[in-house]
Amino acid sequence: MTMMVRDEADIIDAVIRFSLDQGVDLILVTDNGSVDGTVERLEEYVRAGQVVLQHEPRQLKEQYRAVTRMAREAYTEHGADWVINADADEFWLPVDRSLTLAEALAEIPPSVGAFPVPVVNMIGPIALSGPGFDRLVWRDNRSEGQLRDAGLRAHPTPNVVHVGSGDVDVAQGNHFVTIEQKGEPDPRFAIEVLHLPWRSWRQFEHKTEISGRAYASNPDLAPSPNHHGMKEYTRHLEGRLLPSYVLRFPTPEELERGAAAGDFVRDETLVEYLDGRGDAVRALLPPDEALPEREEAEARAAGRAFLAMEQAFEARIAVVQGAHDQAVAERDAARQEVLGLQDDVRSLRGEVNGLRSDHARLGSELAETRAALDRAEEQVRRIHAVPVVRVAIAVRNRARSLGNVTRR
Repeated sequence: MTMMVRDEADIIDAVIRFSLDQGVDLILVTDNGSVDGTVERLEEYVRAGQVVLQHEPRQLKEQYRAVTRMAREAYTEHGADWVINADADEFWLPVDRSLTLAEALAEIPPSVGAFPVPVVNMIGPIALSGPGFDRLVWRDNRSEGQLRDAGLRAHPTPNVVHVGSGDVDVAQGNHFVTIEQKGEPDPRFAIEVLHLPWRSWRQFEHKTEISGRAYASNPDLAPSPNHHGMKEYTRHLEGRLLPSYVLRFPTPEELERGAAAGDFVRDETLVEYLDGRGDAVRALLPPDEALPEREEAEARAAGRAFLAMEQAFEARIAVVQGAHDQAVAERDAARQEVLGLQDDVRSLRGEVNGLRSDHARLGSELAETRAALDRAEEQVRRIHAVPVVRVAIAVRNRARSLGNVTRR
């Protein structure tokens, strides 16, 4: 498993130990300048030979470079059969909970090459701080429309598992690799990811700030303003991040209705894992701290107001964009029509030039014919002017006259 981390002390022990217990042989970690104790936590696993730790202090959001390097090293230096490119808030495991991750992967032929793994956001009551394993026990199955009503755009993009390779490239976000998928794994050994991206307000605010600054510091990256990280960073700069953050969590009433409708499905896998490990992992995790109810209520009300304004603005933008797109389409159609007319003009010009050429050629031939005719007429005149010719003509004319007399 590879992982690039920054300030994940609240959850790093749980994800490392969970992954090792799932049968991951080795975890390659690149720390991106953590200052919250993450490195100190990781060094314990380095001493145990379970983690290889590298450091990349430049905070330029170059995850793809670090993960590509680690993914290649997993194969070239550690002989990995399968490589999982994970984040520090992801828990990878089989859908069949009776299997471990290693057991499931052992049943998938390497000839598959690479395959996508769905990511499920875990949701529940909001908190000010803490990893939230006992709170975030609901799988978020909301529709896209329900997500938009909560200020979200979509569910997470699937991640990918791939066979070991010394020349693989991993795209930013770990969602795509350059290894081709050549088949589908047996559904009995399907794998999924339980994702805890919003485990506390303090964690989310810090992650939004450092991620946005890193993107802004790298001129080689140009994410869309609608990219979820950049949108959240804009809200952070405008002081609207807490209302937006609170709104994505259902109220107790919404959670109850959503559970009945299947929008939220209870899944206590992570809680059961921690309970099964006793204090070995729980003792390493900070406690949850609740967000005051009044502050949450005020933020939720503000979030609804901000979201309504955002949606109205986006609707206006959509109208303007639609008009712009139509104008561009009409302009392009007119351009094509003009190009067609220009082609017709060029064709007619060619025909005219051809006719002009024919006219010039015929005029030249006519002039030559006239000159030849003039020469012939001149020769006839000269012949008529000769005396012998005149006598012959007179005799011919006399003979014709006598012939007429004889017939009479």
